[in-house]
Amino acid sequence: MPINVFPLTWDIFCRVVDNHGDLGVCWRLTAQLAARGHRVRLWADDARALSWMAPAALEGRWPGVQVLHWSQPFLPNGLVDLPVADVWIEAFGCEIPYEFIAHFTGAAPEHSPAPTWINLEYLSAEGYVERMHRLPSPVLQGPGVGQTKWFFFPGFTPSTGGLLREPDLPARQSAFNRTGWLADKGIEWQGERLVSLFCYEPAALGAWLTQLARSPEPTRLLVTPGRARAAVESVMGSSIDAQTPPSKLGSLSLSYLPHLPQSAYDELLWACDLNFVRGEDSLVRALWAAKPFIWQIYPQDDNAHHAKLEALLDWLSAPESLRQFHSVWNEVHDAQLPDPNLIAWQECTLLARQRLLAQDDLATQLLNFVAEKR
Repeated sequence: MPINVFPLTWDIFCRVVDNHGDLGVCWRLTAQLAARGHRVRLWADDARALSWMAPAALEGRWPGVQVLHWSQPFLPNGLVDLPVADVWIEAFGCEIPYEFIAHFTGAAPEHSPAPTWINLEYLSAEGYVERMHRLPSPVLQGPGVGQTKWFFFPGFTPSTGGLLREPDLPARQSAFNRTGWLADKGIEWQGERLVSLFCYEPAALGAWLTQLARSPEPTRLLVTPGRARAAVESVMGSSIDAQTPPSKLGSLSLSYLPHLPQSAYDELLWACDLNFVRGEDSLVRALWAAKPFIWQIYPQDDNAHHAKLEALLDWLSAPESLRQFHSVWNEVHDAQLPDPNLIAWQECTLLARQRLLAQDDLATQLLNFVAEKR
């Protein structure tokens, strides 16, 4: 349990770069802090995805949460009526606007403690994360000069900040009814293998769809909207605006999903026998789902993402077939996709989840850290 039991006010800053992932992580943290009785102001430069990700959030009907627009240049006029927060969080290395810091530095009551200033970093299994976690970074210029930022790294080991996990997640998952959920979503499931697809545009997508279509085992692919659907329809030779996109190819059946709230996306992962995920937020949710998964890491021009991918696979103690599939799916190597070994992949993920459940979640660790610094 967190050391500090008193409600705090948090400012969380999010700049949307990687489609839905940045906002998805920030919203999950926001919602979890609010559920524990804290007041959270989520500043986002593009919060439109919350309309389906967290219905009611943009309308101000989420208890304890205020979603505010972060414009460029930042306009400080709206800050006059806001109290100084106890905690500032820069998510994913974005920087709090100069005008915001200047206003609240000047508006703070004399002798009041400065906000605990946290740089919440990207998720990685690489070794530097344990070395950098909780290190100070003195502010040497600007209106915040003299204050200290603190690096806070999510991670997979006890020496990191952990992963986001709601307290009721295991109970929700154990009570999940796959058949009822699929029927409620209008998915005509006939007992075939279920696979979810949330991806960018992997070069191996066409070969994989062909492999599924030619397999003796029937598969239903549940395709998420946006880039994943566009990539599938491009391979299948159909426009994304077509009224009747292709839904059958040999042994492969396709169901095109609408945008899902975060809780329903979790349920999608629970419903499937294999999940294809991308970025940071859906990777964490795939680990909690404890189903076989393939991760498409966000590509970087200098291929720095290759080392990040290898670090995760090493932490997982991934079997060789899982390593090979990830390598091809992420274009590390150009080769044929191996046949999935779902039994071995499932065991790997289950063991990983057991290790993670033994650690404190990210929100709890942040609360403890803030209590310690204040």
